[in-house]
Amino acid sequence: MKSYLAAAIQMTSQPDLEKNLIEAEELIDLAVRQGAELVCLPENFAFMGEEQDKIAQAEAIAQKTEKFLHTMAQRFQVTILGGGFPILVEGTQKVYNTALLVDPNGKELARYYKVHLFDVNVPDGNTYRESSTVMAGKELPPVYHSDTLGTLGLSVCYDVRFPELYRYLAQQGAEVLFVPAAFTAYTGKDHWQVLLQARAIENTAYVIAPAQTGNHYSLRHTHGHAMIIDPWGMVLADAGDKPGVAVAEIDPARLAQVRRQMPSLEHRVF
Repeated sequence: MKSYLAAAIQMTSQPDLEKNLIEAEELIDLAVRQGAELVCLPENFAFMGEEQDKIAQAEAIAQKTEKFLHTMAQRFQVTILGGGFPILVEGTQKVYNTALLVDPNGKELARYYKVHLFDVNVPDGNTYRESSTVMAGKELPPVYHSDTLGTLGLSVCYDVRFPELYRYLAQQGAEVLFVPAAFTAYTGKDHWQVLLQARAIENTAYVIAPAQTGNHYSLRHTHGHAMIIDPWGMVLADAGDKPGVAVAEIDPARLAQVRRQMPSLEHRVF
C-alpha cells in the first residue's frame, strides 16, 4: 500500500439513467483531475426513483451501469467503486442492491449484494420498505487486497448501523471501509457522521463514504455530506450538501501510527 488520493462522490441522482451516468462521468473526471486514484460513487448513483420504475427498468439499468463502470475505470485509469445499483434476481421480480469494484483495466475485483435492507418508519412520516423490491444478499461482504490501495472492505448504506459487519471486515484485514449511501435527510442529520466516525475509530480504518444529497423525486430527500474519515475518526473531507467531490489522502503511515497508538484490534476478546 502506498499513499494516494481517494474521492467520495456526491450526487443528486434522479429517475433518469442517462442523465445520472452523464453526471457521474463529469464528477469522476473532476475527481481524477484532483489526483484521485480511487473514485467511489454513492448508492443509487445510476437511478433513484420510485420502486416500481426501478424494477421496470432494472435490466437496462444493470447492463448500462456495469458497462459504464468498466468503461470509466479504463478511460480514466483509476479504480472505481459503483456504490449501489439494481441487478435482477433470476426468477423473481426483485433485485440485488449491488456494489461493484472495478480496476483500471476494467476488471471486476469484488461484488457485494447488500445484506441489510432499509425497512423503517422514519419519524418524519416517511416509510421505507427496501425489501419490497430488493432481495437481501446472503453472504458477508468481500474484502479485496490491493498492493497499491490497501485492503478494501465493501458495504452499503444501512449496513453502517451494524458494527459486527465492519468488525468482520477488520478481521479480514480491511484498512479502508467503503460506505456508499443514500441516507435520508431526517436520520442523516443526527446519525450519519457519528456512525461513520464510530466505524472508523472502532476498526482503526479509513472510511470512504460517497453520498446522495438533496431532493430526488417526490418527498425523497437525502442528507449529503459525502466524507472521508481517518482511522482516528477525524473528518478529512466533507462534500457538504451540494453535488461534488470529497478528496483526501489515504496514508499507510497514518494507519500504522493509529494502530500502534490504539491497538484495539489486537486486544479483541471476541
